[in-house]
Amino acid sequence: MSVCLVTGCAGFIGSHLAERLLSRGEQVIGIDCFTDFYAREIKERNLAEAMKHSSFTIIEKDILSMDDFPEVDYVFHHAAQAGVRKSWGANFDVYTRNNIEASQKLLEFYKNSQIKKFVYASSSSVYGNAVLPFTEDVVPKPYSPYGVTKLAAEHLCQLYHQNYGLPAVSLRYFTVYGPRQRPDMAICKFVRAALNGDEIVIFGDGTQTRDFTYVSDIVEANTLAADSALEGAVLNVGCGNPLTVNDLSRLIGDAVGKPLKIKYERPQHGDVGHTRAGISKAGDELGWEPGVNIEDGIQEFVTWFREGRERGEC
Repeated sequence: MSVCLVTGCAGFIGSHLAERLLSRGEQVIGIDCFTDFYAREIKERNLAEAMKHSSFTIIEKDILSMDDFPEVDYVFHHAAQAGVRKSWGANFDVYTRNNIEASQKLLEFYKNSQIKKFVYASSSSVYGNAVLPFTEDVVPKPYSPYGVTKLAAEHLCQLYHQNYGLPAVSLRYFTVYGPRQRPDMAICKFVRAALNGDEIVIFGDGTQTRDFTYVSDIVEANTLAADSALEGAVLNVGCGNPLTVNDLSRLIGDAVGKPLKIKYERPQHGDVGHTRAGISKAGDELGWEPGVNIEDGIQEFVTWFREGRERGEC
């Protein structure tokens, strides 16, 4: 049995990853400080299944407040301050603290350990408005402060690999969705609005595209990266088949059975025009490929959301 540390374990992706690791028979130690970015009760629900396992323990602390970390075989670093649009202005220090400084503290602690892999959850936001498709050899040019902080932490992973031999791998996620998606994210907001008959806001004209990736595919990439011999690498994890926001809204309307009422507003600062993942490297290096298409993924999400609403949770 391996011992795995999952930071941000109460979040959307972290909670799914913790459950997958537990199902593989691993011991999982989670760290989460339950920031107020969204409601604590949502994060506690995210952890409900993991908490049933005797092989799961949680440390409720801020990484930067910790003087020591557990001895583990693997680190999956998902703790971060999310959100492109909120990363401007006075909020920037929250992003530098939670995305850069916290990552450096973990890397510094584990630099001389015998961990088998340090898997860092990065973001397609590091690319900015690069030429499509985004491939790992493109020079990153973030278009938001959030993207800057995610890229900085990537660089730290590379530095600790090059200088200390820390076996780090960075995975660049492309617009992750699925059950437990954060309530501030588009698909969750669109489904809620469709079910309520409320108006949704699309920033821009809706022709912007996003590469939507189902959460189980993200989790699979994490486990494959951890099990691989790969070190010091950066890999895209996306679907490779982007969808316009207008098409997404129609797809959600079809899944819900109610067309969305849409209001268009000006684009927001930091929002890129298009994303599309080049995923051949993940296929070549990890044998990974996306397994859930957007039509099936949206239907799964709507089913989950409706069930949660019946329980008074959504």
